Amino acid sequence: MKDKQLFNALYIDLSRKKFWVENREDLFSKYIGGVGVAVRLLDEEVSRRIDPLSPDNVIVFAIGVLTGLYPLASKTVSTFVSPLTGNYGESHAGGRSAIAIRMAGYGAIVIRGASEYPVYIAIHGSRVYFRDASALWGMRSSYTVGRVIRENERGAGLRTIMRIGRAGENLVRYATVITETYRHFGRLGLGAVFGSKKLKAVVISGRRTIPVSNRRMYREVYDEIYRYSIKSDIMKKYHDFGTAVNVMPLSIIGALPHRNLKDTRISDERISGESIAEKYLARRVACVHCPVACIHVAAIREPYEDEPYFYKTTFISYDYEPIYSLGSMLGITDPYGVFKLIDQVDIVGLDAISTGVVLSWATEALERGIISIKDTMIDLRWGSYKEYLKAIEYIVTQPNEFYRTLAMGVMKAAEKYGGEEFALHYCGNEMPGYHTGPASHLGCLIGARHSHLDNAGYSLDQKYMKEKRYPKETELVEKLISEESWRQILSSLVVCFFARGIYRPELVSKALKPLDYELSVEELQKLGLEIYANKYRVKLKLGFDLSKLRLPKRIFEIRTPHGVISEEYINNAIAYFRERIMKIVSG
Repeated sequence: MKDKQLFNALYIDLSRKKFWVENREDLFSKYIGGVGVAVRLLDEEVSRRIDPLSPDNVIVFAIGVLTGLYPLASKTVSTFVSPLTGNYGESHAGGRSAIAIRMAGYGAIVIRGASEYPVYIAIHGSRVYFRDASALWGMRSSYTVGRVIRENERGAGLRTIMRIGRAGENLVRYATVITETYRHFGRLGLGAVFGSKKLKAVVISGRRTIPVSNRRMYREVYDEIYRYSIKSDIMKKYHDFGTAVNVMPLSIIGALPHRNLKDTRISDERISGESIAEKYLARRVACVHCPVACIHVAAIREPYEDEPYFYKTTFISYDYEPIYSLGSMLGITDPYGVFKLIDQVDIVGLDAISTGVVLSWATEALERGIISIKDTMIDLRWGSYKEYLKAIEYIVTQPNEFYRTLAMGVMKAAEKYGGEEFALHYCGNEMPGYHTGPASHLGCLIGARHSHLDNAGYSLDQKYMKEKRYPKETELVEKLISEESWRQILSSLVVCFFARGIYRPELVSKALKPLDYELSVEELQKLGLEIYANKYRVKLKLGFDLSKLRLPKRIFEIRTPHGVISEEYINNAIAYFRERIMKIVSG
């Protein structure tokens, strides 16, 4: 007996302040939810080459068949047209959003149009309310917005509150949507899409029971997944230290981008995962239905500015990517400075990765004389977190032409001012923290959303280090496509990628059976490739140009653990990928 309420798609029209529900069994039965459904819903809604900040753009949230039933199936996926790249946008977030959507009785939510005035949407089961958010618009801190909404909406303990900060309101192209304080729809600018629609927040709550056909089989599979979750070494690592444990190992092998990738190592271990856990870790937090608790929260104690004898304690969520982007990338190895920057990007609602890469480009551009202090208004210097704090505020408030351009991302900034050779992005999406070898950069370049999580090329680089070999271009491309195709199944369920070693094809097939979804390993793999093809069809429809796939020059200048990357090797791989993806898209 399938859960019929999962087939419900809630449509919300902000322009008309209307909502309705449609049964989308046609999509959920075939694509099992999540990104498989979200990509098709986005494709139905958007036409070719729309303005991402116009009412024509839509926001899609979707969850999967496993949501609320199995451990680690705790994510919500969102699709939209990205204001950062102008093309396909996809972002995932944990917290309570997925279970809240399912408990409210939906498998997907589609938000159309734009409001004339600030609103937030409150979804409580079958009821949808359009609340005036004028008093929340312009609030200094996204944390305060969350507290105000918590006081005024029901559903405590089960609800999700997804909201934007001032960065989203001011249409910074890499603004985030914050959910449950410590989780984010981070990449590609969903927060700016919210802002363009005058949508300050979405609150969702509900309470119901999810049916399961074969309870005995379900219990057996559940217990198996749970045992893997609490006993595997990789999950223990995520619990003990989180992804911050990767800082020093990547530095040791020469793969940690430092000072805009001018080099790849740091000597100061104070921002290592182990050091931070020892000196600053306050608690661990888990997403709903997750026994791992990989969210690490640090505490810093500091005096009030006007009352030096009184102290405040600030709690800050951290992991590898913000430590890279707001730490090593900016030449900062003082944990206090890194924490202050992480806290500030959360207060204003910015993506940590993009912010760090944008500011590192600006620092080097100033250093080289491409821009001046007249542009930056402050002296950006490696390691000076106080100056970067001011720059973050300027990105949000945009007091001059330079910061208005910087708010559009590093690609646009470099196109306008120069320095494209050291502007680190992939088709407009800023670089994550891996300089491990060809696969890490090629994987981001050809991935459907230009993210390191599309196909984990950095993992392939590290695998080939152990094997002491590197594959031919065609082999590497095929491996990246294969991994990305399988991740479409995980993203459709929607399983946390940290659990990809647990949710292997055989176990996924077994987990679906008690829920009345009969899919063999071969059928799952075929479905994953189809969803991958659907993504690229949407990209091409929105104007993505395969001929413009290229890496910035800096990538070829700085040595990786595999040596200096060959430009010829990357060009050959891109040429093969172009042919291969067109065959996949054409069926």
